[in-house]
Parts: sequence; C-alpha cells; structure tokens
Amino acid sequence: MQQCGVGLVRIKRDGERLAFAAPPQRRSGAVDDEMLARIATSLGIARDAINASRWIDNGPGWVGVMLGSRAELLAIKRDHLLQGQPVGVVAPCDPSRDNIDTQFELRAFVGRGQTEDPVTGSLNASVAQWLIGAGLAPPRYVASQGTAIGRSGRIHVARDGDDIWIGGDVTKVVEGTITV
Repeated sequence: MQQCGVGLVRIKRDGERLAFAAPPQRRSGAVDDEMLARIATSLGIARDAINASRWIDNGPGWVGVMLGSRAELLAIKRDHLLQGQPVGVVAPCDPSRDNIDTQFELRAFVGRGQTEDPVTGSLNASVAQWLIGAGLAPPRYVASQGTAIGRSGRIHVARDGDDIWIGGDVTKVVEGTITV
C-alpha cells in the first residue's frame, strides 16, 4: 500500500515492474462547452479538434481530452491561459503512420509552474478508466508519454477484474535508506 492524497493505493510487483491500482475517480462525466473552449484555446487547437472529453479527476482535478491523432497531440504548443486546471491530452497511435510501439500517446499539462509532466501515473490511471470503460481502448495496452519533451516513457495498463493497474519500468539513479 502507498498513502497518497486520494487515500491508500494498492501496489504490486510484476517481475521488476511496479504497478498501482487506479484509485476511484472523485469526479467524472461531461465537460461543459465553456471549459472545452478554454482548453482548446489553452492548447492552441480548434475546438472541433477535441473528439471526446471527460472529467477524469482522481485527485489532481484532471480534465481529459482526446484528439484524433498522435501528430495533432505532439504539435500542441500550450500557452498558459488555463493556469491551475490540469489537462490530460490523449490520442490513439497508428502503427502504420506513427512508427511507435504503443497504442496511445499522452501529454500532461499540470499548470502549476511546470509546463508539462513527462510521465504521470494519476493521469494514465484516469485515462485508462475512461478509455477502457467507454470501449475506446482494449483491456491491456501500452501508452507513451513524454515524447514532446524528449522523454520516452512507457506506461503499461492492464485491467484485471474490476481493477485497472498502471505500471512502468524505471531507471534507478539513486539508492539509499532512511531511518525514521
């Protein structure tokens, strides 16, 4: 278990990979047109480029929007008109066009002094609940995140019964112990 702002979160090890069970969402459902227009402006895209949207708040307050292609997602040049509102953007990958081994690409705009987060567990958990629940994603997939900022994150998503597990591999750069 891990104690987080959302409460206790279950963790498991699968070989060397760690994964956590996606916590329940605090808010879900439709996003109003005014908010979607503000998000589109903030992302520098046309409102009609957003193919789907949903509140996917599991603690940080995420609004999720889906674009039609990975190329559209990677072309986003965000300004800061929507400070304080975390926005997660997802797009399907097309292996024949995108030359990538993942099914989805994500970007996380957190709006709190940091422009973009390279790999975001809470966002991937919420997006997986949304996409799998809506039939827009298979029960197991791999997503990429961080591409637009020079990172190559891979997030492994797997539905197991009622749980959706979010996992990934890490590169250990520091190791130590602490006595409390």
